[in-house]
Amino acid sequence: MTSLSSSSKSSLKRSRNLFATPAPLARYSPTTSSTQSYEGGDAESTSLKITYKASKYYPVVTTTEDDDDAAESSVQKTLQTAREAQSKKSKSAPQTNNTGAIIIVNDTPSSSTASTGLLPGQKSGVAKKSTLTSLAITERKEKNLNIPKPEWHAPWKIKSVISGHLGWVRSIAVDPSNEFFVTGSADRTIKVWDLPKASTASSGALKLTLTGHINAVRGLALSDRHPYMFSCAEDKMVKCWDLECNKVIRQYHGHLSGVFCLKLHPTLDVLITGGRDSVARVWDIRTKNQIHCLTGHEGTVASIQTNATDPQIITGSHDSTVKLWDLAAGKCMTTLTHHKKSIRAITRHPREFSFVTGAADNIKKWQTKDGRFIQNLPGHNAVVNALACNTDGVMVSAADNGSMRFWDYKTGHNFQSTSTIVQPGSLDAECGVFATEFDVTGTRLITAEADKTIKIWKEDEDANEVTDPIDMKEWRRACIRESKGRY
Repeated sequence: MTSLSSSSKSSLKRSRNLFATPAPLARYSPTTSSTQSYEGGDAESTSLKITYKASKYYPVVTTTEDDDDAAESSVQKTLQTAREAQSKKSKSAPQTNNTGAIIIVNDTPSSSTASTGLLPGQKSGVAKKSTLTSLAITERKEKNLNIPKPEWHAPWKIKSVISGHLGWVRSIAVDPSNEFFVTGSADRTIKVWDLPKASTASSGALKLTLTGHINAVRGLALSDRHPYMFSCAEDKMVKCWDLECNKVIRQYHGHLSGVFCLKLHPTLDVLITGGRDSVARVWDIRTKNQIHCLTGHEGTVASIQTNATDPQIITGSHDSTVKLWDLAAGKCMTTLTHHKKSIRAITRHPREFSFVTGAADNIKKWQTKDGRFIQNLPGHNAVVNALACNTDGVMVSAADNGSMRFWDYKTGHNFQSTSTIVQPGSLDAECGVFATEFDVTGTRLITAEADKTIKIWKEDEDANEVTDPIDMKEWRRACIRESKGRY
């Protein structure tokens, strides 16, 4: 077999390299010389220019015969560089998921994992993808949120203003016959008013003035089974008045400080009082005996509500807690700690088994049976002093700064926001509302205020759903805010 010379081997290798890879940009003419000469100038300078240009677009082909092994390694390195550049270019392109949303992926390693909040080796694209997913879930929840339609209620307006007390009016009670109502004041007196005459601001509305307390009267209650009225005051006294002879027939001794609230049981001859000594006391109204002393609060018991079934007693305190009590055992069943401020008002729906508490932070609605939280009713930026609800599902809340909110009880829709009007001659600071009460029919609202007056409110008879429509857009926004705050 004839062996090839070394020059022939080199020529064969060069031809293989030229055919295996793309040709250079410039034309060339191979010669038998060891150095290839190119048209257009010096061979060495032209070779360098061609090599530079070819490295930008094609793999570099080395045609010198001095070091063929170096030429092969250079080709491999160039191919590897081209592959890496192509892979980086494909990764930097935006990717899409099945839904068509663009997912941005960043493979650049971070020098500090603490600044990005990612674990070592974790890609930032994972966090961005999870953020997009959470936003999509939130938007889907808002679309699927069941927005209850509130019932339309007419706005309320002041119909009459009554004056007669010489101090802040702190308490109200309406007679079950709906013929009169009583008010207690910081002037230490209790006044009896004729309800029909007071509603029309007629003369002769004041029927009677009762004296006997030596400090501000903070609570009043009228019995629906007996001709009795009960009152409590900051003089530590709880009194029972016979309205047939207009005098005190019983006194209940036991509180160690001022008594701030009282409530009659709806079916039993039992009276519950609460005061500054941080306890609620249960009294037998006939024998004047104390049945239970309900201890557990760490602050003033400022509000009480009663039910015919368990929990038969609900108390709210300045320690920001609400307690549900078992009357038979005299023990606490449940303690609700959702509020962050003093609870000064509690009311319940006349027909539904639920109740509402008011404090400076919020108004909250609860299920009576087990104390389950239902919803928040935001809107006041002051201390809520009074709450009242009628059979039509209208609830009113009144605050220290004179602001009043009217709510649809079922949905929590605030259909009217207003403020009381201070009596001429009073200070602007005397605009607070201390007590509110609906009459038996629920068509008249009575408020006791810091300007020493009593105001009676009625629904606007000329209003309808066309003149005062429900703002559904604002109501939807409020529902979304409530759902976000809850979850």
